[in-house]
Amino acid sequence: MVDATTAFSGFSVRDVPEARAFYEGVLGLPVREDHGMLVLEVGDGPGVLVYPKGPAHEPASFTVLNFPVPDVDAAVDELTAKGVAFLRYEGVTDERGVNRRGGPLIAWFTDPSGNVLSVLES
Repeated sequence: MVDATTAFSGFSVRDVPEARAFYEGVLGLPVREDHGMLVLEVGDGPGVLVYPKGPAHEPASFTVLNFPVPDVDAAVDELTAKGVAFLRYEGVTDERGVNRRGGPLIAWFTDPSGNVLSVLES
């Protein structure tokens, strides 16, 4: 009934061209457009669907996409240089926006629609 091998995730954005400029231009991800939606070509699967919701878009209050990186501090430096602002959570993250309080190092940021993303040290 359900084929888990072809399952994929998705999330909404308020503006597809704005999202494409961010995911492709800032993050450097391979992106393709399909029927007015974007597909972020990540991993071995069918990709992550990014669909328009326009002004009705409300960003997720949780992390929608994690990007494993070998060095969180280097990723934070590189993305900060591209204009990405990292989120700071009182008592959780340091002044750079990195959680160093146990578990893998992780830093959160948002896309132009306010969806929360992370770089996570692998």
